[in-house]
Amino acid sequence: MIDYNLLRALEAVVSNRGFERAAQKLFITQSAVSRRIRQLEEYIGEPVIVRTQPPVATSAGQRLLTHLQQVLQLEAALGVASDPLTTSDRILSVRMAINADSLATWLPRALALPDYHFSFDFLVEDQSVSLKRMKQGEVMVCICSSAEAVNGGKVTYLGALRYRAVASPEFIEQYNINQVADLRYAPCLVFDHNDRTQHDFLLQHAKFDPEYIHWCPSSEGFNQAMLAGLGYGMLPELQIANSIDTGKLVDLFPGEYMDIPLFWHYWQTESPYLKALRIHAVETAQKFLV
Repeated sequence: MIDYNLLRALEAVVSNRGFERAAQKLFITQSAVSRRIRQLEEYIGEPVIVRTQPPVATSAGQRLLTHLQQVLQLEAALGVASDPLTTSDRILSVRMAINADSLATWLPRALALPDYHFSFDFLVEDQSVSLKRMKQGEVMVCICSSAEAVNGGKVTYLGALRYRAVASPEFIEQYNINQVADLRYAPCLVFDHNDRTQHDFLLQHAKFDPEYIHWCPSSEGFNQAMLAGLGYGMLPELQIANSIDTGKLVDLFPGEYMDIPLFWHYWQTESPYLKALRIHAVETAQKFLV
């Protein structure tokens, strides 16, 4: 069984960005912190931090931190914590793998849960691949498009994020866009190399892939690039409603859209605090997703 003092040393080093501050946080010497980290690494047989400045957790170290946070939340909920930092006043850390478009639209409201104090650590990736973080034990929650739960996990359906193909009026005029086939050689905005939203839309309606691509791994940057006429792309209705109403962006093909389902993945050992967060997130999602 792992000594939780060793895990707390790891958490202190990572969260305080160094051994000296970790020692101050734990009220022990810096050499004692280093010794605990070495003991932890010897116990599991591999490094738990990369000794850069600041130190960062390895994949194994992050799995241990996720486990520690789950234990701390359960202890706090049960009121059995011996560590004063696990009382109800503790800020509870939650590492989440999420998609950028959710973060740019409905998710912040879903996470603003009154009377709870969470510290969120977001890993932002395309919804099609973020479940790998859950499989590797690196996160406590994952929002993605996969309906299949990981081993030891559960899943709750949130709803679907609706996307529309849009562009600026200037872009439409410049590239003479009148039908889907006209998009083949027009510049297309794509979030990253895992993002298949634009490709799937074109394959569904015109049977070809985009050939001229701008890679833009930022949801707001994606929106701004589109407003500037840099390219066309698929954006959530929630994000572009105002731009459509004011004429800054144009729905290229009214009536055509893509719905991408979203699921909340969590562990079977979910604490009462994370359960309250999940319930609030589901209730919020039902107001914004289709």
